[in-house]
Amino acid sequence: MNYAKISQVAHYAPSQVITNDDLAKVMDTSDEWISSRTGIKKRHVSVNESTSDLAAKVAEQLLSKAGISARELDFIIVATITPDSLMPSTAARVQAKIGAAKAFAFDLTAACSGFVFALAAGEKFIASGRYQKGLIIGSETLSKTVDWSDRSTAVLFGDGAGGVLLERASEQHFLAESQFTDGSRGDSLTCGTVGLASPFSDKEENQIYLTMDGRAIFDFAIRDVAQSIKQTIEDSPVTAEEIDFLLLHQANIRILDKMAKKLGVAREKFPANMMEYGNTSAASIPILLSECADQGLLKLDGSQTILLSGFGGGLTWGTLIVTI
Repeated sequence: MNYAKISQVAHYAPSQVITNDDLAKVMDTSDEWISSRTGIKKRHVSVNESTSDLAAKVAEQLLSKAGISARELDFIIVATITPDSLMPSTAARVQAKIGAAKAFAFDLTAACSGFVFALAAGEKFIASGRYQKGLIIGSETLSKTVDWSDRSTAVLFGDGAGGVLLERASEQHFLAESQFTDGSRGDSLTCGTVGLASPFSDKEENQIYLTMDGRAIFDFAIRDVAQSIKQTIEDSPVTAEEIDFLLLHQANIRILDKMAKKLGVAREKFPANMMEYGNTSAASIPILLSECADQGLLKLDGSQTILLSGFGGGLTWGTLIVTI
């Protein structure tokens, strides 16, 4: 049998930090209004770095930590909803930036579930026996998708990237997974609609800005996502008590509070960093994963069990239980 393991983690964020007080200078909002409703205090905003630039910084860190060459990589998957361009893909740009000439590369679009979906896919590539090493990166520059005059969305999102190196392992590390999509509710969270524009069609307007039904997304997370997490744990070989940490998509501190109660898991097992980064969509879970390792919460020695769960646009949601 062939297995995959997460061997390295890394993250990167632009140096420009925008606080809630900074936002209050350009829109009708306040630190109290934002932080009391979301837990968010700051976010990083790119000034001159693209999504592929952020992802490449993460890739370089992962290779450096592992002490390997980019030419040893078999694949690169970048989860993003804010690509540099539709083609070439962000992953192809990263491949070129780091010189991973032998790696195939592609983007995966599943919004805030993107990293979980991409990690599940990467695990299958290695488990097939054909590949040995790959990068899974979540990278976003959401600052280019929000309407900065709309305080209901502009205050929520930030830019950043995080990722992992996947390598072949001799024993099982991926213990359970679940992945879901409900396109019938997709209009609850939309971004980047491209209308028809040929001379043979009725023209449709583009809608580049992110739009969200906040209440619908909140309810979806507390109801559907909580239930799927509970079911994934029940289907796994471990109990909730044996899971060391639950790393969930960083959208809103209230979601984490309610999720802990619904799952009957101690709130202390839910690390949070949306206070510093805001919602970074596909980048939020790997950034959190990397920060937990930097802080010593995660040892990366195979002795701990973690749960990763992403949820958002699509609607999509997915959960992985992994030893790390």
